[in-house]
Amino acid sequence: MKIAVCIKQVVTRDWPLRIDESAGWVRDGDASFEMNEPDAYALEEGLRLKERHGGEVVVCSAGPARVAQVIREALARGADRAIHVVSEDLATADAGVVAEALATALRDESFDLVLTGLQSDDQGFGETGVILADRLGLPHATIIMEIAADGDGEGRIRVKRELEGGWFQWLSMPTPALLTIQSGINQLRYATLRGIMAAKRKEVRTVPFASPPPSAWNIVALRVPVKDKQTRFVDGPPEAAAAELVRLLRDEARAL
Repeated sequence: MKIAVCIKQVVTRDWPLRIDESAGWVRDGDASFEMNEPDAYALEEGLRLKERHGGEVVVCSAGPARVAQVIREALARGADRAIHVVSEDLATADAGVVAEALATALRDESFDLVLTGLQSDDQGFGETGVILADRLGLPHATIIMEIAADGDGEGRIRVKRELEGGWFQWLSMPTPALLTIQSGINQLRYATLRGIMAAKRKEVRTVPFASPPPSAWNIVALRVPVKDKQTRFVDGPPEAAAAELVRLLRDEARAL
């Protein structure tokens, strides 16, 4: 089974975010970066599928030169090789532009499965995987919690989707296909010293992306949430105070 896993580099979650001078993005020149957590679960699932069915896992990432950090981490965890779509513009690009960049790299190869994380830790729109499926002309399923081979024959898989209200849905679908993976689908592995050393010898193919398509949207401005608090005293007889407290929680605080 030939599996592509799309990964993204994001600012670490504990980094103190500050808005840059343009107010259009965060100041990340001196930031610390890590692999997007949902993508890490997609990578782990790809590695487990390879262990069960054989084949290879190819990681693909789109972004500036610094993205090599998470690519090497993915290779150290067990991926066989990598594709890096290089462009400084992709650092803040929208989902449509990123999906087109990834599709540019993936179209040349015939993958049985393309896996992405459900969403990114920075923008969190959950769009890139779905748009990428459209660009590649692949059937897709989202919010995947389990992947299994379909007993009806080769070329099909069964996937378990997470729905609302604690419900799940099993689907049978043909391959090649694209799946967006939910966090928590598995237990993440970490790179060993042996894996880190082996990653240095693995292939990383770079693909230029000089002419990105126009963005579908523009960030007008970012603002830091205003922190404020207000104390409200509820007085009166116990029954009246309790009724007023419930009303405030329901109608104003909207906590009920």
